[in-house]
Amino acid sequence: MWLADRWKDYEVYDCSGGEKLERWGSYTLLRPDPQVIWDTARRDPHWNRLNAHYHRSRRGGGEWEFFDLPQEWQISYELPTAGQLTFRVKPFSFKHTGLFPEQAANWDWFSELIRKRKATSPQSQIKVLNLFAYTGGATLAAARAGAAVTHVDASKGMVTWARENAAASGLADAPIRWLVDDCGKFVEREIRRGRRYDAIIMDPPSYGRGPKGEIWKIEEQVYPLICLAARILKDDPLFFLINSYTTGLQPAVLSYMLSSALSSFDGRVEAQEVGLPVSSNGLILPCGASGRFTASSCGAGARQSGQK
Repeated sequence: MWLADRWKDYEVYDCSGGEKLERWGSYTLLRPDPQVIWDTARRDPHWNRLNAHYHRSRRGGGEWEFFDLPQEWQISYELPTAGQLTFRVKPFSFKHTGLFPEQAANWDWFSELIRKRKATSPQSQIKVLNLFAYTGGATLAAARAGAAVTHVDASKGMVTWARENAAASGLADAPIRWLVDDCGKFVEREIRRGRRYDAIIMDPPSYGRGPKGEIWKIEEQVYPLICLAARILKDDPLFFLINSYTTGLQPAVLSYMLSSALSSFDGRVEAQEVGLPVSSNGLILPCGASGRFTASSCGAGARQSGQK
């Protein structure tokens, strides 16, 4: 499992009975989590010191209950070799806060790959495409490491939020293209334009709609999109990252899809669960899965041949 265990401004205190107890900066939130199927004793004192609680409804959805919480605030994350990122967080629809802290495990990984390639070729521009880019955590990590990033999301509000995170991180003038677009159609146009990228990040939802009402169903469309995206990779791509929070798309499935779609490139595919440490008991909360392709030029091993 790949762990996001370097946070200073975020912490999972405990988890029990379908909920996780978290610290976001100075504030304690209690939110539902479908992975938490155990019901253990709630001994951590923070269970009784909540700033907000998201209550899930049996009819679907739910709502926030606020005790003492600002409308929004900021937290920061320090990349090991690239520098600090700052994010605006706030409670909004369906329990979310605008950030998935477990993804820091991937930010650390690919920011180091970018930094190393940039160090060996300081004059070259490393082009990264971030699809389903949400509020820009991966975009900012790649930009901080020295990449030129194309950030694509179907939600105008999410792209605006990502730009605000960039400004908060001192990256307002970084080489980032901010695009509100359907990710599949954007990739198809990039193929026609002949544009190519050194790396691709993909964080597809289980279900969604594009800006013109296009329907996205991950089980039907993710593999064709991976194959399309492979066509806009350069001949010696740096990395390909795909994340999944969908039941059924487990690490072995991600590994199989990447190995098949990227079989013509030299490199290595691996996939793992991603997780967050639970401070009250030393256990790990699983938070989805990630699949990674790393180029052989990064010391990742031999050419793809079905062997991981």
